Amino acid sequence: MSRIIDLTMTLKPGMRGYDSVPIKTKAGDGWNARTLSLYTHAGTHMDAPLHFIEDGNTIDNLDLKKCVGPCRIIDLTPIQPKALITVSSLGKAADLIQPGDRIILKTDWSKLANTPAWRDDLPRISKELALWFVERQIAFIGVEPPSIADVNNIAELTEVHEILLKAEIVIAEGLTNLDELTRDVVEIFALPLKPEGSDGCPARVIALEREE
Repeated sequence: MSRIIDLTMTLKPGMRGYDSVPIKTKAGDGWNARTLSLYTHAGTHMDAPLHFIEDGNTIDNLDLKKCVGPCRIIDLTPIQPKALITVSSLGKAADLIQPGDRIILKTDWSKLANTPAWRDDLPRISKELALWFVERQIAFIGVEPPSIADVNNIAELTEVHEILLKAEIVIAEGLTNLDELTRDVVEIFALPLKPEGSDGCPARVIALEREE
């Protein structure tokens, strides 16, 4: 037996970058259908290198091998608003990280989703940690806030994204329900939609906890 935990935010009208409009109804047309409006970084989403790198790789060309497989959950709770996450923040988990690893940083920040603090006071990855991730050659990094870096500081936002995306490290942002995980290592499946030439896209991300 296995246990599935959905790490994906539910897209709802009123959420930043998302809208849903009915265009067909069962009563009037014989079926229900809607038109969805999606910002490429709405809700739980994944970044492609093109997001911050001119002529960078696009989301439809993402290496899916990096998006599926074992993933280490690093618990950083409790964490302060606007905390700068460094290598030392990882504690003993830093010694376990190997090339090709997938990593998710658990902060419980998703509990503030869709409040001003979720976006404006988010804990973020430091330049030091981003460079260290590149040096360690990780494949995937996932976070609960809507961004890995301060969205109100364009210099920091650009620098940290560029460091990771130039190294083709897959970035997933806006994860949720990490407090439901019971293990330090799970299997993840992080699969975005496949719009051609896009800088990113909302994704469905799940974790699988297998029986020993």
